[in-house]
Amino acid sequence: MGAMGQIRTSRSPRRARLAAALAALAVLAAACGTAAGDDDEADAIVDGTWGVLEGIELAGPTPAPEFTLTDTEGRPFDFAAETAGRVTFLYFGYTFCPDICPVHLAQLAEVLEKPGTPPNAQVVFVTVDPARDTPEVVRDYLDSFDVGFIGLVGTLDEVEAAQAAANVPVAIVEGDGDDYTVGHAGQVLAFAPNGFGYSVYPFGTRQTTFAHDLPLLAALTEPGAIPGGTES
Repeated sequence: MGAMGQIRTSRSPRRARLAAALAALAVLAAACGTAAGDDDEADAIVDGTWGVLEGIELAGPTPAPEFTLTDTEGRPFDFAAETAGRVTFLYFGYTFCPDICPVHLAQLAEVLEKPGTPPNAQVVFVTVDPARDTPEVVRDYLDSFDVGFIGLVGTLDEVEAAQAAANVPVAIVEGDGDDYTVGHAGQVLAFAPNGFGYSVYPFGTRQTTFAHDLPLLAALTEPGAIPGGTES
């Protein structure tokens, strides 16, 4: 069964506590500075014209990126095809990330568990550190937030091509030895069921912003649909 057929299951109390703690960390992190890649994000993002989304609106609907990677079960995952018909939050990160990644993932896990959340919402996490992030490592990491999160892996060339396709800065290894860090884009990209992106969410975004925008994005099922309206 492909990722489109995955069913979200409840997290254990341990995972819920972890997500709640990390969500609280987001408030502190938002006051302490910006994430890696923010300067590059600003160059690619402009104010939109709809004025209804609380995330950073794009200048216009942007088609979902075309790339294929491998999910944690070893199956090919064609991003554009597998995410059609769903609200998809796409995030490029790595499991050894000390701050940005766990904050984003914890927030999204909490948002997707709220009552009334559209059932066709999903999170896709793409590792930018294929040397350390094996499918098993990625799966274990994501399960600590939500077992329904989709994890994608690939060769270095493949994940760099995916980042380029998504129009985010390609990650850069920083430091030497086994404890290196990876500078990577800090934003979450959102795609509506119609296969277009309308907004992005930088590091420091609050849960309330994701929760506000989620139903608006879920309503965009037709190719010409616009947030808060009917068609462009």
